[in-house]
Amino acid sequence: MDNLNHYRTLIKELLIEQTKYPYAYDNIQFETVFDTQADRYLLMILGRDYENRRVHGCLIHIDIIDNQLWIQRDGTEHGIATDLIAAGIPTENIVLGFHHSVY
Repeated sequence: MDNLNHYRTLIKELLIEQTKYPYAYDNIQFETVFDTQADRYLLMILGRDYENRRVHGCLIHIDIIDNQLWIQRDGTEHGIATDLIAAGIPTENIVLGFHHSVY
């Protein structure tokens, strides 16, 4: 259970940290969504682009499934998995869910 609480806290901290960096467009804001009951964590973007078009989407989506961190979406340049590894999460506990499985 300690791993689960550690993972929850770490993911929240990393997603909040991402909100401190400005987005490429001035009118885009970040919004964090934390569902600790379903262990689903999202970093959303919301606003208007440089042509005043509506922008709404998911930048990062991480689920905790069977004590593993499933990265369902990663729209960052550096990769959120890099931050998780740097924070001490073993690579075998990180699953890149957005990659196709090899059969």
